[in-house]
Amino acid sequence: MKPTAWLLSLTLLLTIPAFAQKDKRAQDILDAMSKKYKSLKSYQAAFTYASVGAGTKESYKGDLTVKSEKFRLILGGQEVFTDGKTMSTYIKESNEVNVQDYDKNETSELNPTQIYTIYKRGFDYKFLKEQKQGGRAMEVIELTPNRQKSPIATVQISVDKLDRSVRNWLIINKDGKRTTYTITKFTPNAAISDAYFAFDKSKYPGVEVVDLR
Repeated sequence: MKPTAWLLSLTLLLTIPAFAQKDKRAQDILDAMSKKYKSLKSYQAAFTYASVGAGTKESYKGDLTVKSEKFRLILGGQEVFTDGKTMSTYIKESNEVNVQDYDKNETSELNPTQIYTIYKRGFDYKFLKEQKQGGRAMEVIELTPNRQKSPIATVQISVDKLDRSVRNWLIINKDGKRTTYTITKFTPNAAISDAYFAFDKSKYPGVEVVDLR
């Protein structure tokens, strides 16, 4: 089974102790970005994922939908459904779904509903530069884990200077691996039913259900 790289890489970010030194300009930008996303009732984001390192290269297109504590992620042949209570991970290659209890406070699992506050957990951060992306002005913030044993060297987050949305982030590991996520389309306050976040077995003929609860 191929693991969802997006889940694995960002899980590392969520397991670092909570302490950070703060660069005032960087903090202001990050706080404004976080406030924007917290104010949304829901959102959908199409993105590209690219990873290069250790002689490997891979890329995928993905889609993330978030509504309150619920989310649904589609990436690399997998779909992750969370309705706030249950997490179901569907693997297309084997036509199986793993079902388990979901705890939003469990740091061993990624919670995309908190992705815009991860900078508050165990990072030093500083304003790095301004740059253009697709004709838009970006402010780039560099986050550095303050735990020496972290496999991550830095994380660079590009925040749109005009609307404070995240457009790109780059994770650089100490082994040289570079993982990039680029938002290609963002829809705030999308009209999404709660049913969209729950796995519906009837829509996946012949699926094998592995209940891990």
